[in-house]
Amino acid sequence: MTEPEPLLRTLAPLLRGLDRRLRGWLDARRAQPLSMLQRAELEGLDTDLQRQAAALDVEKPLLVIMLMGGTGVGKSSLLNALAGSPIAQSSFTRPTTRDPVVYYHQSVRSDRLDPALRLCRLAQHDRPGLEQKVIVDTPDLDSNDTANRDKLIALLPVADIVLYVGSQEKYHDKLGWELFKEQRKRRAFAFVLNKWDRCLTNESGVRPDEDLLRDLKDEGFTSPLLFRTTARAWLEANGATPADLPAGEQFPLLKNWLELGLTRLEIEAVKAHGVTQLLAQIARAAEGAKPPDLDEAAAKVADAWERVLAEEAAVQAEVLVGALEPYQTEVEHHFSVEGQQRFRGLMAAYLRVTTMFRYAGSRIRDRHPITGRLLGGRVETPVEWNLGSFVQDCAKAAGERVLDQRASALVNKLLVDADQRGFPPALLQERTAAVSRLDWRDRVTRAVIDALAEVERRATHPTGWRKALRGTLGVAANTLPEVALVATAAVLLWDFFVVGNTDISLFRLSLVGLVPLVVIIVLHLLILMLLPIRWPAIRGEFRRELGARLDAELERVYRPIPGEIAAALTAERAEVDALVADTKQVSDWLAERQQAARVGELYGS
Repeated sequence: MTEPEPLLRTLAPLLRGLDRRLRGWLDARRAQPLSMLQRAELEGLDTDLQRQAAALDVEKPLLVIMLMGGTGVGKSSLLNALAGSPIAQSSFTRPTTRDPVVYYHQSVRSDRLDPALRLCRLAQHDRPGLEQKVIVDTPDLDSNDTANRDKLIALLPVADIVLYVGSQEKYHDKLGWELFKEQRKRRAFAFVLNKWDRCLTNESGVRPDEDLLRDLKDEGFTSPLLFRTTARAWLEANGATPADLPAGEQFPLLKNWLELGLTRLEIEAVKAHGVTQLLAQIARAAEGAKPPDLDEAAAKVADAWERVLAEEAAVQAEVLVGALEPYQTEVEHHFSVEGQQRFRGLMAAYLRVTTMFRYAGSRIRDRHPITGRLLGGRVETPVEWNLGSFVQDCAKAAGERVLDQRASALVNKLLVDADQRGFPPALLQERTAAVSRLDWRDRVTRAVIDALAEVERRATHPTGWRKALRGTLGVAANTLPEVALVATAAVLLWDFFVVGNTDISLFRLSLVGLVPLVVIIVLHLLILMLLPIRWPAIRGEFRRELGARLDAELERVYRPIPGEIAAALTAERAEVDALVADTKQVSDWLAERQQAARVGELYGS
């Protein structure tokens, strides 16, 4: 007969790989954080996974059999009977004040024991049949001292098989049964009804063993292992068979099961089954922590936000235009100065002079050194007007009054809209709050400057018939004043030299300047009437252009947020699916290799 494949040595690396994947998933930053309960559960499962991997990566794995029961059921007597004699205090290799007792083979180094077991009272033996088994006697689960119950609960994760010990009085007490129902999801269970001689009475009613079997059947144990024992009688017999044993007493059967029934194949199957249950819990916990699929909701939210952001941009544009309203003279001045760049010669000189005096009250006057001195301005002001600084001041004033408060209100409105469309607002809160804390004044300033520049471009470079009219007036303004000057001078010279008119009056001489000036004034009036650049004319266009730019900026930073978070959640779902798939793959691999061992009676359905 060939030696069975040591599946646990193969299983240990698989569990370590799962641990690395689970640990990486737990430590990763995620769009939907785990709740406190989810993290606590998964952290505990990961700790168990690490413990299992370390315990299985050995040539001969140790099977931990833990005795659990209430006060007075005879757990210690049962351990002493299994040992063949009382385990004397002097035999403890590590005496402590703790109650749990660990009974293990002398060939096993204490450092191979689980760290939780090393803190208990350690008792060695030389029984060959128990070489790979560690039997642990635990404190009473119903002890009045809660510290004892805490010690039991701390030790239970180490157990592979729990030997639930009861008596005729305590085989189904509330505390023990609740703990059993909780732990049966992860542990193998066998049952001992000790003090069997007291269960066989002539009283009417259901016998304790029959009652216990019925309750176990209700819990899904179709054929549980139940041993009926009188441990004290076997202990007092000092290894011999006690006399007058009650009918159906099964202590030898229990001892035989521990020593011979749990072979290496069964040990590996039990430990592997514990791993299977652990993997199933990991898969369930991961599935429970898997974020929802919000792709469809994200598309709905993005569409809804488009409307909200457009409304907000229109309101902000109106606020900013209102902030610029008191400075419409400066804006008109700026447009006039920029529009004059296309004129040359006499017309350009005339426009510079008239503009200088026309906008003498504007802050832009500081770009003219002469008027700056005359009107008390700063001589050191740069030649070009700082439009950015001017707009920034206006944006700052508007921000202090309205825009800062609207940023918080906008975030709240967006979150409410998302909630109404099935997108959890908690997932959006951090990102939207971060966006609202951006330096919006710089962005608003840039939008105002760009909107003014675009309106200016349209005003100074019109299309259609306005383009033709502007071109005609431009050509006329750049040529007619000089033509009028030359023509007037030529007429006066002709009259003087050819006609012989020697009447040189001041009026005739002034015609050289007056005629071109009249031409310039007429052309200027035509420009003002036909191509006006006034604040009322450009205000509406400026507001629409500014609103469009603010809307584009708001959409650029806010609208992608739901889609990005939904994409992150999709990636997280894929991570969970991959983790669950790996877990299932290991479980399936285990299931294929557990068919040879018959340990099903240790587990309920």
